[in-house]
Amino acid sequence: MGMLRNVLIWCALCAVGFFVQAGSVSAQQANAATSQDAAPGYRDGQRDFDFEIGSWNIHLKRRLNPLTGSDKWVEFDGTSVTRKVWDGRSQIEEFETDGAAGHIEGLTLRLYNPQSHQWSLYWGTTKIGLALPQQVGHFDSNGVGRFYADDKWQGTQVIIRYKWWLKSGDHPRFEQAFSTDQGRTWETNWTCDYTRK
Repeated sequence: MGMLRNVLIWCALCAVGFFVQAGSVSAQQANAATSQDAAPGYRDGQRDFDFEIGSWNIHLKRRLNPLTGSDKWVEFDGTSVTRKVWDGRSQIEEFETDGAAGHIEGLTLRLYNPQSHQWSLYWGTTKIGLALPQQVGHFDSNGVGRFYADDKWQGTQVIIRYKWWLKSGDHPRFEQAFSTDQGRTWETNWTCDYTRK
C-alpha cells in the first residue's frame, strides 16, 4: 500500500511539472494585482512551511454558496499529515475530514522555487482530482503567508487568496478567500484550524 501511495505521489508531481508553466502566467497576474505582497528577492523562504510537518487534528469550516451574500457554513473534523519531500523544497499534505455535509479527502502539494523565493501550492481532492491554477506567494516578515491565483468561480472572475499563519504557539490556521474587485475586498469561504497531535 505504501509503494502504491509513493507511485501516486510521484505521478502527481510529474503531472504538476507539466502544468506549472501553463499556470504561471495566471499566478503572475494575480500577484501583480496584489503587488504589495511581492516576494522579497533576497529572502530564502524554503523553511517557511516547516511548521506544518507532522500530524494534526483539524477543524474545517466551509461557506456554502460563496459570493451570494450567504453566511451559512458547514463544519468538518478530521486529521492531516504533512511530510517534506526533496529535502524540504516540497511538501505533501494529506487530510481527511467528516461532517454533516459529507466526507472530504484532500491533498496539497507545495513546491518551493529558490530563484523567485516563492511557493506554488496545488490542491486536489478525491472528488475533483488536481485543481489548477496553482497559488503562488510567500511568507512575510511577520510569518503570514499569502498565495494568489486568478480563477473563475461559477462563471465569475475571481482572485483566490490562500492565507497561512500561526495563531498562537503550535496552532496554524489556513483561510481561503475570493475577491471580485482585484484584491480590494475579500470574502473568506474556507477556514481550517490545526492542533498538533
